[in-house]
Amino acid sequence: MDVEILSRIQFAFTIAFHYIYPPLSIGLGLVMVIMEGMYLRTGDKVYEQMTKFWTKIFALTFGIGVATGIVMEFEFGTNWATYSRYVGDVFGSALAAEGIFAFALESGFLGVLIFGWNRVSSRVHFISTIGVFLGSMFSAIWIVVANSWQQTPAGYHIVGEGMQARAEITDFWAMVFNPSSVDRVLHVWIGAFLAGAFLILSVHAYYLLKGRYVELSQKAFKIALAVAAFFSLAQLFAGSRSADVVAEHQPVKLAAMEGHFDSLAVADMYLFGWVDKETQQAHGLKIPGGLSFLTHGDFKSKVVGLNHFDPKDRPSALNAIFQFYHLMIVIGMALIGLSLLGVFYWWRGKLFEKKWLLRLFALAVLLPQIANQVGWFTAEMGRQPWVVYGLLRTSDALSSTVKANQVLFSLVMFTLLYLLLFTLFIYLLNKKIKHGPYDGREDEIRPQQEDMASLFEK
Repeated sequence: MDVEILSRIQFAFTIAFHYIYPPLSIGLGLVMVIMEGMYLRTGDKVYEQMTKFWTKIFALTFGIGVATGIVMEFEFGTNWATYSRYVGDVFGSALAAEGIFAFALESGFLGVLIFGWNRVSSRVHFISTIGVFLGSMFSAIWIVVANSWQQTPAGYHIVGEGMQARAEITDFWAMVFNPSSVDRVLHVWIGAFLAGAFLILSVHAYYLLKGRYVELSQKAFKIALAVAAFFSLAQLFAGSRSADVVAEHQPVKLAAMEGHFDSLAVADMYLFGWVDKETQQAHGLKIPGGLSFLTHGDFKSKVVGLNHFDPKDRPSALNAIFQFYHLMIVIGMALIGLSLLGVFYWWRGKLFEKKWLLRLFALAVLLPQIANQVGWFTAEMGRQPWVVYGLLRTSDALSSTVKANQVLFSLVMFTLLYLLLFTLFIYLLNKKIKHGPYDGREDEIRPQQEDMASLFEK
């Protein structure tokens, strides 16, 4: 493989691994704010205990996320020097804003969040929890703004010529509020809320199935389920808005997402299937004219297809983009269905009697993570062959001095290191979950555990 492919694989691997953790931090932060808010409102120590428990897991995900995110900034300089020079003024301003407005806020309050129990007042601690949560939200804003500028550039002009050309900001707020940034930020936020909510649902479903920490788990489960139900439905609308922006500003990406080749024709929407690049056809179960309706509100409207564009300006991995996009949608609908099913049984007062439903929630923890990953794969692979859409090609963004064997060696080393970090993360997460929220004082809640265990047996 050549330097471009290896560099793309390396960056994709490092950012995909890193992206396991920030969504969890954002999602856990939201639910922790709700939990601690319930404690302040009711004075119920159970809410305080569950907040303390999830603070420990939040700290773990935050730490691993910081460690894995640093690598990517070095990759910009080592593997993508031309890209760094081209977008340095734009990307650098967004990263600086993230450090000033987001990371400083998050890390500043983190110490109080973790170590401030019984050292500061309840209200001050609650403010610190909100501060950490807002910091993680702001961090996502600036990273997504920088990436969205690459998808839909705005508020800039180009200075210099040839390989020395670079983008300079002419209007900072036009750059920030570029055509895709707001919708993509909302899409990312909601995906993060679902990742955190379903982790909490999974852990407390596990406890309930084992008959452990019953009162605490029931209350935590209901909080997380309410978050999951609301935001799974909200994601349906946020995702639709993001698709509308793609249709308007990146029609070639939309065509790749649905395997639509005809230059200008009615476009179908596939529920599942595959793309045959050789015959230039998509196959599978489809809704005739569905993409035309979603794009223009009319089943007979024509949609620009891949053949409208020069072959060198089309994404190459068409089937992969198609599969990733549709997998994201399938998972999104599954999360809606599962969340609403949980709400239905909650409304009927039978939520914790359904062992099969609790098992589904215990296993569903991976679904938001997979959806977040394949969503990013769709966005980034669909933008190819551009690293900055319409301005800078990926093949022109590479460092001129880096060799293929150097990238391959570093890729192998990163893979081994990240596997070690992931093993450590899973080990520590499992240890904290098995330890439970009561610091080993499980005897204090033994009677109610036995009651729930007998209920499950019935």
